[in-house]
This record gives sequence, structure tokens and C-alpha cells, in this order.
Amino acid sequence: MSEQTEYQAESYLPEPAERPCVLVVFGGAGALAQRKLAPALYNLAQDRLLPRAFALLGVARTARTDREYRGILRAAIHEHSRRPPRTDLLERLLGAVHYQALRPGQRADWTALAERLREIDARHGTAGCRLLYLATPPQAYAGILAGLHGCGLADKDAGQSATRIVIEKPFGTDRPSAAELNRRLAGWLDEEAIYRIDHFLGKETVQNLLVFRFSNAIFEPLLSNRHVHDVQITVAEDAGVGERGNYYDTTGALRDMVQNHLLQLLCLVAMDPPQGMDLPCVRAQKVKVLRAIASLTAEEAARQVVRGQYKAGEAMNGYRDEPGVAADSQTETFVALRLDVRNARWAGVPFYLRTGKRLARRVSQIVVTFKREKPLLFSPEHCDWRSPNRLIFRLQPAGGISIAFDAKAPGPRLLLRPVRMDFDYERSFDVPGPEAYERLLLDALKGQMCLFAGAHEVDESWRIVDSIRAAWEQPGTCPLREYPCGSWGPYQAAAIFTDQETSWQTT
Repeated sequence: MSEQTEYQAESYLPEPAERPCVLVVFGGAGALAQRKLAPALYNLAQDRLLPRAFALLGVARTARTDREYRGILRAAIHEHSRRPPRTDLLERLLGAVHYQALRPGQRADWTALAERLREIDARHGTAGCRLLYLATPPQAYAGILAGLHGCGLADKDAGQSATRIVIEKPFGTDRPSAAELNRRLAGWLDEEAIYRIDHFLGKETVQNLLVFRFSNAIFEPLLSNRHVHDVQITVAEDAGVGERGNYYDTTGALRDMVQNHLLQLLCLVAMDPPQGMDLPCVRAQKVKVLRAIASLTAEEAARQVVRGQYKAGEAMNGYRDEPGVAADSQTETFVALRLDVRNARWAGVPFYLRTGKRLARRVSQIVVTFKREKPLLFSPEHCDWRSPNRLIFRLQPAGGISIAFDAKAPGPRLLLRPVRMDFDYERSFDVPGPEAYERLLLDALKGQMCLFAGAHEVDESWRIVDSIRAAWEQPGTCPLREYPCGSWGPYQAAAIFTDQETSWQTT
């Protein structure tokens, strides 16, 4: 008889995953698995959202027993779960956890993995349904994918229709490598079985962008070049690269953040209403936005892109002093750029994107600044002309939406002052929202793909990013600017604005 695990619900969330599944995590004892995936699984279990027939198989190079691996995940859940774990529930979940050591270059290890999965299917009733999660460094992807195909775990021609795969960013290192990865995957799995994960898309406030736009008729008609002056997207971090120096120094902010997070946010703001909220409709509209952004020439990049690198500050290392970073590194830790979406809806509206490390504070937001309507009924003596109407999407740390507009100040004189109307997630809903990885894991378990990037989105994003990187290789184009830790980046970032009235907005 198979062993099946069920859990008690404690809060409202979407309907649970019903399809049996073995979640196979490559890099099963790594930082991502411990800090994000294990806590997410526990919280899904507490909310009774995991399938009744479910098991987790952690895979890594180190030899461990199931018991040792369960101890690692137990400690990780206690440390990183957003809710204190209940002992009884946690132990029941850990009872469905297993471990398999694997050396990617050893064919016998892949054969042993396939056999172990058959044993788990028999024990937990998971019926050959697998979700393969690559929580490893990107350079390990090719070897893992080849091993999976070689042992028959990723082979659509062999009837592996119940196999799906989740791949973490970065998906490739440039357009050719991403295309090669897509080519390999397409030969072994259908596109509907490939989940390219961007954890930003799992955030409640990011998901609310589409709801806000397309469920509220008072706002959507305003989001076009008829009314919008500019759009700013900021993803700022106050932390440095930490222990990721080896990875980051070969990647940089443009590939680490702009290629995925920021361009995905741009798509959600700029896309036209889809015909439906199903996967093909949403993806098609996002691809249209990306294709409306031209590749930048070296001359355009010199005017529209600023890159920087943080230098030492008070009690803070400079980037080149971080572990794993080359002493003469030219890797950017900050990027600001202006992009133009050349379609009927957005022509003439600049989109300003910036991201960086060791900035003044951690904040992610989208600010839509509106044009001043004409004719102007109030003279300059009545109002502050530097405070236009703004729509602000706060993504983190505190999610919400704000509208900045003018109101008459109290008193006998006609004086206009900028005020704000705020919607705050924590104040508006009693139930705490799930972490991004909870939502993304649940969607992957259920086979829902709207929050995952498609092959064409990845290709177009790399096209834009590669054009900027090619421009950087031209002598004198976009020199690397230093900025002090705790600032908002190089002062030259203001040079990308199309007029002198625009400035970076940080609420």
C-alpha cells in the first residue's frame, strides 16, 4: 500500500494541487533549497496545498542518508519559514523527504536515480509524475539535462509526458547560450513542461499589477502616451554581493537583474490587455512589448545607459574587496537605462529602469508619472508644479499602491498641495500573503504557467541586453562609474532623462 500524506488547512489560499508528484531538487542541500524551497514547501503543507500523493527527493553530490538530509531541511525550515513550524506537521512532511547522491558525470548514478524514483513512486503513490527543479549554478544545467535525458527521465519520445522541469535564472548567459538551452529542452520536453522561474513574478504585488490594470476601468485608459509622461522601474538593494562574489563577478547587474526581473516588470506595465488570462494570451502580449523595444546601438547606449560599481564606504567593503571578486573587476553593480517601447500605445514615453547593490535602501517600485493636463486652470502661485500626478506600485519591502494627486490645502487661500491615497496589503487583508516561492511552487505543481517566462520572452530579453553589452565593449562607451555605498548610485544616472524636469523617484 502506498504512503500518502495530507495536511490541515489554516488559512485561505487557492485550491490545492491535486496531481501526484515527486519534487526532485537538484542542488537539494544548497542555499536556494534551504532558504526558499524547503520553507515554501512547509507553508504549502500547512495550508493543505500539496498533493495528497507527494514526495521530495533531494539530489546533490555529497553522500547522505535520508535521515541526515531531513535534519538539514528541518533546521532550514525552523530558521527561514515565515510561520513557526508545527512539530507534528513538519515531521509528517519530512517523512515524505528522501535523498539521493549523484555525480553528474557518472552514468551509474543516473541509473540509480531513476531506480530510486521508481521506489518512491511505489511508496508514495506518485505514479511517475515528476517535477524536476534545477536549484544549481547555471553552469551545471547542461550536464544535468544530458543526464536526465540519458536515463530516460526527460524524454518526450519515451512517453515522459508527466515530467516537468523548473529552471532558475539566469536562463543562459547571452542570447546564443539561451537559444542553445532552449533547443536542447525542446528536443526532450514540450514547451508546456518547461518552467523558467523568475521569483519576482511570484510576489503578490507583482501579480496585482495585472489585476489593478485590467479589472479597474478607471485606470487602464490612462496608461498610454496620451496621459503618461514617463515610467520608472526601480529594484534597489542595500546589501552587497555577499558570498556570491564568484557568481556575480561573471554576471553583473545587467544580466542578473535587468534581463529578467526588470524587463518582466516593464512587460506587465506596458502590455496591452490580453484576450484572456490563459498562458498563450498573456505571453503573446509580453512578447509584443519586448519586440517593440529596439536593440541599442553604441551611440544610443552612450546616451541611454549608465553603469556603476560601488566603492568602499563607512564599515563597508568596496565591490573589488568582496570575497571572490577580481581586484581589477569591471563588473557593474548598478545599471540605469532608458528604453523606448515603439508601438502606438507607448511611442514617446520613456521607460527608465535602474537596479543596483549597496544603494541607500532596499526598495522595489514602479512609478508612473502623468502629464500635466492643459489648459492649466491654476496659476503657479496656487500649486507646486514639480509635483505631477503619479501612480506608484510598491513591490517591496511593504507592498501596496499609491496615487499622488493635488488637493486644496485648508484655509481661505486657494493653495494646492500634493497628497497621497494609499492601499497597503498588510492593512487591507487579515491573512498574510504567501512568499513568492510558495506561489511559484504551487503553480508548478498544478501545471499553471502564467507566472513563468516563455522561450520567446527569454530570447527577446537577451536580444536587448546583448545589444547593451556589445556597446560596452566599444572604447569610451558607458564608462564604469564609481558610487559610494549607501547612495542612490552614480550621479551620472540622471543624464539619461529626456528633460530637466524629470528626476529619480523613490518613495
